[in-house]
Amino acid sequence: MKQEIIIIDNTKVDNLYNDIKLLVEESRNRVYKTVNTEMINLYWNIGKMIVDMQEGNPKAKYGDYLIERVSDKLSLEFGKGFSNRNIKRMRKFYLCYSNRTTLLSQLTWSHYLELIKIDDVNKRNFYMHECINSNWDVRELQRQRTTLLYERLLASKDKNKVFELSTVGHKLSEPKDIIKDPFVLEFLDIKENTNYLESDLEKNILNHLKEFLLELGKGFTYVGNQVRITLDTEHYYPDLVFYNRILKCFVIIDLKIGKVTHKDIGQMQMYVNYYDREIKDNKENKTIGILLSTDKNETIVKYTLPEDNQTIFSSEFRLTIPTEEEFINVIESEKKNLELV
Repeated sequence: MKQEIIIIDNTKVDNLYNDIKLLVEESRNRVYKTVNTEMINLYWNIGKMIVDMQEGNPKAKYGDYLIERVSDKLSLEFGKGFSNRNIKRMRKFYLCYSNRTTLLSQLTWSHYLELIKIDDVNKRNFYMHECINSNWDVRELQRQRTTLLYERLLASKDKNKVFELSTVGHKLSEPKDIIKDPFVLEFLDIKENTNYLESDLEKNILNHLKEFLLELGKGFTYVGNQVRITLDTEHYYPDLVFYNRILKCFVIIDLKIGKVTHKDIGQMQMYVNYYDREIKDNKENKTIGILLSTDKNETIVKYTLPEDNQTIFSSEFRLTIPTEEEFINVIESEKKNLELV
């Protein structure tokens, strides 16, 4: 009797495997979202019950005693998740987000443990929206808070756009919205006040491209570095080229150690003109050029570029996280510049 030979099509097996894998992952994600939503709702409601018991006064003298007694009983029944400290956090969570919205379930409890540390309601709402819109994990939220992203963006906004930060987050609607001053590149393997070349800076950015893209902000994708531009018989090489899918435009970045010069600005203008005329299509917006330097040399930039310039910008970068006092000085300086415009 002949044994039947079964021929298995490996392609069909792979396809079946991938389909089942996708199904499992989607199911797990739904379960995770459901569990997270229930946890956030539970903690919000516990916080509300504590505040209601204190008649809306979280500073009432009997509040700590009340939480301590309730914590002891809940911990015996349900474990350490209901410690005195955690219940106080739930109370703080409710006080910060008493007007509950569907947005709350889009973040994890770990996110909220960071967010409730922020007393300023506008700043807190800004970081909440950014976590949701940019899909930040907790570590990235911590970094952006440490580097005072809110304050850096606030300094570059006019009065009409300041309210927008706390209500919808950082919205990109025009070229200057992608500019931060300074950009903070503490994640690079370069120490401040050491001798390094622009090529070293570029190399380290490429080695930390994920972190650099997060610092640039939402909507950026990497195109290339040292992308050659040929004009007649001469070749030019912009340091970094990106595309922003929200603004629908190319973004060219040139790195500069030291002061920006009128020659640097002229070269960037040439890069931008070339991309506008030869690379972008009719449906895309004008190319943006950013001179990223250790000294943006505002006066030279101001008088080299036309008054109606909307596409070429100069911004500084830092290799260490500046102190809060240094940030405040930068912010105050930027505010004065905006007032003079």
